Amino acid sequence: MLRGPSGAGKSDLGLRLIDGGGLLVADDYVDLHLDGGALIARAPEKIKGLMEVRGLGLVPMATLDQAPLRLLVDLVPEDRMERMPEPSYETLMGLQLPLFALYAFEPSAAAKVRLAFARCLASTDLSHARHSL
Repeated sequence: MLRGPSGAGKSDLGLRLIDGGGLLVADDYVDLHLDGGALIARAPEKIKGLMEVRGLGLVPMATLDQAPLRLLVDLVPEDRMERMPEPSYETLMGLQLPLFALYAFEPSAAAKVRLAFARCLASTDLSHARHSL
């Protein structure tokens, strides 16, 4: 989930992620609910399938109906980016999620989100493997 104030680059970065093969769940806000120990994100009906693109307005987009929330990305000004940040987490609805800060307008921002997501999935898979031993 990309989070940040208006103008932080959520839609811009979201478009770059979609252009790289990602799919939109929701733009502007999501509905969250717990399902079997996972936090699930869904688009509210009134904005489902739409993305607000600055300069173009509301644009229809292919979307996923829902997706498990695995990673939080706070979009921050460039001067708040740390070179070597400590791992960070936030608890939502009783579940701890990885959190990282990112400047949305740097050219590598979409690649960094994909790397962070892959790392998050790998650590989740390892955690499940450890629990099943």
